[in-house]
Amino acid sequence: MQPIGYPVNHSLLRQYWQTFMATGQVTAVVGADPDQTIIQSWQRCAPLADPTNKPNPPRLREPALKSLLKSQQDLITVAVPFMEDMHQYIEGSGSAILLADGTSCILSLCGDPVAQEMVETRNLGVGTYWSELYLGTNALGVTLVAAMPVQVVGAEHYYQKFHKFTSTAAPIHDVNGRIIGIIGVVSSVEDATSHTLSLVMAVARAITNQLQAELYLEEANRRLTELNTIMESITEGVLTWNALGKINHVNSQAGRLLNLSPASVVGLPLTEVLTLPEVLQTALVDNQDVEDTEVTLVVKISGEHLQTIVTLRVVWEYGHPVGYMMMLRPLAQVRRLVHQQVGSQATLKLEDIFAESAAMRPVTRQARIAARGNAPVLLRGEGGVGKNHLARAIHNDSVRAEKPFISINCHAIPRELIISEFLGSEKESGRDGRPSKFELAHEGTLLLDQVESLSLEMQSALLQVIETGHVMRLGSVRPIPVDVRVVAATTADLEKSVAEGNFLSHLYYRFSVFNITIPPLRERTDDILLLAKRLLARSARRHGQNMVLDDEAMAILRRYPWPGNVRELEMVLERAAYQSNDYVIHLVDLPENVRNGRVVVGRGPEPQPVLSAAEAEREAIIRAGWACKGRVSEMARELEIGRTTLWRKMKVHQIDPSRFRNGR
Repeated sequence: MQPIGYPVNHSLLRQYWQTFMATGQVTAVVGADPDQTIIQSWQRCAPLADPTNKPNPPRLREPALKSLLKSQQDLITVAVPFMEDMHQYIEGSGSAILLADGTSCILSLCGDPVAQEMVETRNLGVGTYWSELYLGTNALGVTLVAAMPVQVVGAEHYYQKFHKFTSTAAPIHDVNGRIIGIIGVVSSVEDATSHTLSLVMAVARAITNQLQAELYLEEANRRLTELNTIMESITEGVLTWNALGKINHVNSQAGRLLNLSPASVVGLPLTEVLTLPEVLQTALVDNQDVEDTEVTLVVKISGEHLQTIVTLRVVWEYGHPVGYMMMLRPLAQVRRLVHQQVGSQATLKLEDIFAESAAMRPVTRQARIAARGNAPVLLRGEGGVGKNHLARAIHNDSVRAEKPFISINCHAIPRELIISEFLGSEKESGRDGRPSKFELAHEGTLLLDQVESLSLEMQSALLQVIETGHVMRLGSVRPIPVDVRVVAATTADLEKSVAEGNFLSHLYYRFSVFNITIPPLRERTDDILLLAKRLLARSARRHGQNMVLDDEAMAILRRYPWPGNVRELEMVLERAAYQSNDYVIHLVDLPENVRNGRVVVGRGPEPQPVLSAAEAEREAIIRAGWACKGRVSEMARELEIGRTTLWRKMKVHQIDPSRFRNGR
């Protein structure tokens, strides 16, 4: 705000001041209305102090001042150069230039030595508060309240002691518009001019702009740091270049993958560093993105051919391509991801394989020996004996434990597709390439279940991979090195298949190094209860409840011949766990065919349990009990014995007829 006008009528200003101090009101002179901002300030100050007294503003002590200056260092650093420039323009005018914070506390002081001394001798220097509360009406205090540039001339100051001065100030704003500082000039009353107000306004605006620019620059640098951190932390290699083909950025992962120094190639044309395959060159010409495509890049510096998975992105700006970003993922990383999705996270170890029975102890011993080797392994046995579990245990006890374990059922793949499924295919026009199963299992284990289902052509290809350690995709002329431990599982008589010409003898001999036969469950009855407890414990983790077997149920499980082996045992216990109401598996919870010893047969004779005479008698009573729902008279009639005899036999066998009525 400007005083009445320029040149300043000092006598009129004194008249207004005297009238207000005497009456509390001001009567305007025609054509020279008083500045209402000043009048409002006088009204705020009048109840606080006597204008004829000497003001005594508070001044921060040294520790508090140091703390304040430290907290306002950013403002001071930006503002001081502008204050020095101001001093160059008004040097010799007897002016002092002040910088205050958002509470009107002086942070810095410069200007003509005489003016600085004038300020300091009145205890108004650095650390002093210039608010209306302490110094009455002055430019810095009024600016803080009015939030606008202000010039206070002579008698416009509330305190009479300041009528010799002119104070000019303008606010400094942050990016949100909040006043965070004030730039001010104090000079003699005779030097009052509108140019000083204009200069202060311009400097305050310049400081505000500089603070905002530095804030935006700091924010941009912070975002750039975050972006660089992200680029360095992601697992993919990232390489970017502009529309002219000059490389802008190469992160450290891309440097390691391409075996070059990122700093040495930034700024070079991409064509001097890499030879791109046709699929990427075509995409660049058409400005098309490329998604997860397996390609071979040629690093010109080293001449190395690199197989990688590439994703290409076009960077657009206002509808025009301005750059390109290429993300590289090594095949080993992609294989690990595939393993996490389709591979088995094998946690079973050989010590977890129950071998209480004499029939299983040789199996675990051979498996431990096989785990220490690298030769192919052949697992034989009836369906459901646990060949897959043993294969996982061998893998987990080997040096390949942290690598992929991939299981494939050869019988589930159609014969006409089996070669392409196993060997993969090279990328062709219009068709995506696919890695072979051996590549996916690289450095790990590949389990081929029902290996006898492989065609002779696939058997030859498998033999070639085992012997050479290389696989060649369909449609490719480039062999790919692979390191895979092959484990085969079968229920067939391979010797007979070899004799009939259905299985290659050389492949059979390859598997003869570790040829392990797992006995059926009926031949290792000592393992049944241990297996049952382990299966129930696994079910408890899945369903959140612990299940146990009662004595009758355990006896039945041991007696049943288990034609389906471990797989059948698992299904029976799973069903029984759902049937149980008290977390205890009773005889009634078991399937009827298991309780009665009836084997569901597909073809051919199956072994049946052998019952003693007492067991057969007990079983007959139980069956009658279920059929007659515990009605003893009907049970005796069905068994063709007397009722008293039946009661005596039930007492001997500890059978309570109420169990049949109550469902137990």
